[in-house]
Amino acid sequence: MAVTPFSLPLFANEIADLKDRLARTRWPDQIPGSTWEYGFDRATLQEICRYWRDEFSWPAQIERLSALHHFLFQSSVGAIHFIHERGKGPAPIPLLLTHGWPGSFLEMMLILPLLTDPAAHGGDPADAFDVIIPSLPGYGFSDPPTVPGVHPFRIAGLWADLMTELGYDRFAVQGGDIGAGVSSILGLRHPSRILGVHLNYIPGSYRPHIPPESPITPAEEASVQRSAQWYEQHGAYAHLQRMTPQTAAYGLNDSPAALAAWILEKFRLWADCDGDLAHRFTLDELLTNVTLYWLTQTIPSSFRLYFESRQAPFHLAPGERVTVPTAIARFPKEDPFPIRPWIERGYNVQRWTEMPSGGHFAAWEEPQLLAEDLRTFFRPFRTK
Repeated sequence: MAVTPFSLPLFANEIADLKDRLARTRWPDQIPGSTWEYGFDRATLQEICRYWRDEFSWPAQIERLSALHHFLFQSSVGAIHFIHERGKGPAPIPLLLTHGWPGSFLEMMLILPLLTDPAAHGGDPADAFDVIIPSLPGYGFSDPPTVPGVHPFRIAGLWADLMTELGYDRFAVQGGDIGAGVSSILGLRHPSRILGVHLNYIPGSYRPHIPPESPITPAEEASVQRSAQWYEQHGAYAHLQRMTPQTAAYGLNDSPAALAAWILEKFRLWADCDGDLAHRFTLDELLTNVTLYWLTQTIPSSFRLYFESRQAPFHLAPGERVTVPTAIARFPKEDPFPIRPWIERGYNVQRWTEMPSGGHFAAWEEPQLLAEDLRTFFRPFRTK
């Protein structure tokens, strides 16, 4: 069987080891009086790690998550973990949600019930979706690839295979971060199967074809330069993960404190939280995600996806365009983000929504806003 049920593991021995490592953390020094100027504040991280060691309960999180339907898909690159929840409505549309880094399938837990059972959350049951949430290869409970070349183009093909195995000929896609790249490629490479593409991010490597008769405009050039400046100032993590992913992975796979700092720094900077994680997330939510990376030892394989993506950037050749109807949800804290004319060179943009709040982890931060935008965009496709 290509698809089999999956029970979430408790990792009892690994949890004991995790607590022991947290207790023995060798803390670096910090300039007296400094907080976040040099990176993750030590006192904040020490308190997070104390809670992680003494109060956080992985079994409680497993019990909560086990209420959902988990499966493994035996793909050409190994087992792919995914959640499959049926919609409660007259004719649910299949919707494939793809997460990014440093998140996981956990990003989608708050939006999932809004999409599968809208009536229970003040919506119309006619807007229900069948929701499929796969874990990227080498993330969470999906197997780490054992061969090179597993990049977003390859992953898009795996997702198409998965949806075929589940019996869905046509389906909708949504994604942010790496998920935006996979969703875009599904629209590019499998247009006859994709009802629509909904994105809350544009792939960082995205480059449309620029024909001689339509040269880049000053506004577009300025947008490209702003993105380059962002990566110059804030993209050290991406450069490392793209170029030498294995090097940093040794330390992060060995020290839970280091792993928490690396991941949670991005949540603090990229979420719309004004520098205070507690404004957007509970500590249990954040640590469930970090613990998932720790227990599955997938920080190395998650980094390698950046390396592989560099080998296959999302550059559109002459005549290439995502012709599938596309919706863009622009969350204000999500940077960098190209201007609409630049995006429209490569996408058939039919809907553009300026969101009032939210950042990189849109489905987690603003599930109601994103769910409503998805319902509205895909509503016309239900009659086709």
